[in-house]
Amino acid sequence: MKKKIIVVTAVLGIAAFLISCGKDKPVSSETNEVLTQNDGVQYKVDTMNSRVEWKGYKVLKSDQTTHFGIIRFESGDVTVKDGKLQSGKFVADINTLENIDLKDNQEMKTKLEGHLKSADFFEVEKFPTASYEITKVTETTSGDYNTILDGNLTIKGITKPVQFKANVTVQNGNVSVATEPTDINREDYGLKFEIPFENGLLNKEINLQVLIKAMESK
Repeated sequence: MKKKIIVVTAVLGIAAFLISCGKDKPVSSETNEVLTQNDGVQYKVDTMNSRVEWKGYKVLKSDQTTHFGIIRFESGDVTVKDGKLQSGKFVADINTLENIDLKDNQEMKTKLEGHLKSADFFEVEKFPTASYEITKVTETTSGDYNTILDGNLTIKGITKPVQFKANVTVQNGNVSVATEPTDINREDYGLKFEIPFENGLLNKEINLQVLIKAMESK
């Protein structure tokens, strides 16, 4: 009888362990194959005039439940061949993360920025940068955008494929890339912080828009 109880207890213990592991699986990376070429003319990203615009929401999206801001780029480049975008990679400096909607409340602005940079979210001391590498460029004539960018987005050391619709312009030694505002699931990148229920639930989606200005390398 004691042996049966021990066996049943052991089985239940193993089952509970497996279930708990299933609920808390580590986030793993996935990548698109890089299909772009980079034998064209290189353009350097103008980091002063390029940025990522971000928005975060509580579950019910509204002006009252939204925070938004920008992140600056540390570096980046694109290549152009025959007047068309060929490839590109951009590195964002997460330490430059800035909130804009709380600009009139400096205390709350500073508190939110510190929270987003902490281990609760981006953990900038360990992961100071994020990056996006274009893996495929497809021209399109449908809709409001002239290009579809497939690429690999890396945040906190975790890489996932992300597609952006974008307007790309190559003119007079300058390249501009403006993506459609696009939602990504923050939990895919290990950003799993939740606030107390009574303060409202955080939406899993973060909205990102990438705005790039690049100049031909001399």
